[in-house]
Amino acid sequence: LRTSPRLLCAATQQKNTGQNLEEDQSQSQNEQKAESSSAEKLLAEEKAKLEEQLKEVTDKYKRALADAENVRQRSQKLVEEAKLYGIQSFCKDLLEVADILEKATESVPKEEIKDENPHLKSLYEGLVMTEVQIQKVFKKHGLLRLNPVGAKFDPYEHEALFHTPMEGQEPGTIALVSKIGYKLHGRTLRPALVGVVKDP
Repeated sequence: LRTSPRLLCAATQQKNTGQNLEEDQSQSQNEQKAESSSAEKLLAEEKAKLEEQLKEVTDKYKRALADAENVRQRSQKLVEEAKLYGIQSFCKDLLEVADILEKATESVPKEEIKDENPHLKSLYEGLVMTEVQIQKVFKKHGLLRLNPVGAKFDPYEHEALFHTPMEGQEPGTIALVSKIGYKLHGRTLRPALVGVVKDP
């Protein structure tokens, strides 16, 4: 049997077409692989960018939280200090009244306070009671007296008016208190005016 040239031609064409199809398929698979690896690369880059942005935002958020907490604590401290020391100027004014009461009681001669002088005795007792009461009120509000006779001189609590040699007293201790001092919640409101023992 002789195969006609037309049939041979058709068979060759089919073979070539099959090869071409395989080549096309392999080329298209290669292109798809290239596209998918390119897409993966883009996605990986995008993921890295997003992770970096997330890290930055998280850091900023944490810093903002820390700043807000610091501001809150500072504000709370200021409010507490305002509550404690807001009466400071009022207390300073009242100290003058306490000083006058103390001077008034000290100026009354003790030998004159007797039943023969009922008016003077009543007045003196009234002054003493007022002085005791005002000190109770001061203490209630955190205002304490500084009467440091015999204590070591402290420049934060005392103001030295003079230095004097005194036998039997250690140098640097307080020999005399000229004016009582006061502290408000541990803070010196008015230093005590004192005389300090010096080396002989």
